[in-house]
Amino acid sequence: MNQFWENPYIQLAGYYSVVVLCIILFLAVFELVTKYRNWEEIKKGNLAVAMATGGKIFGLANIFRHSILQNDSVVAMVGWGVFGFLLLMVGYFMYEFLTPSFKIDEEIEKDNRAVGFISMVISIGLSYVIGAALI
Repeated sequence: MNQFWENPYIQLAGYYSVVVLCIILFLAVFELVTKYRNWEEIKKGNLAVAMATGGKIFGLANIFRHSILQNDSVVAMVGWGVFGFLLLMVGYFMYEFLTPSFKIDEEIEKDNRAVGFISMVISIGLSYVIGAALI
């Protein structure tokens, strides 16, 4: 049975499946903390929401990339991925806090592409920092 689990194709499929499930779960959490409905806004063509959501997806995938590279077990990989996600959430709330002159969620919902772009870049940028620091 160990040969089965040590097969690189099985390992890839396992990591892939777990990461996709984690990303779906984490996007659901992001959906709860934002004032707008991501997929409804994207369906309407809201590019700011698409950029912000795309940045979150890329950021999460990048964090998990580093977590996979640094850990030998799926449990450790998920644990560090969850921690990275929490740090990404902190970054999101810091962005909101550091812009008191306007509300990030409201601007993104209004399709303010500049705010959506900065949100995307923050998610991606922080994911590189978080990923580099993962053990």
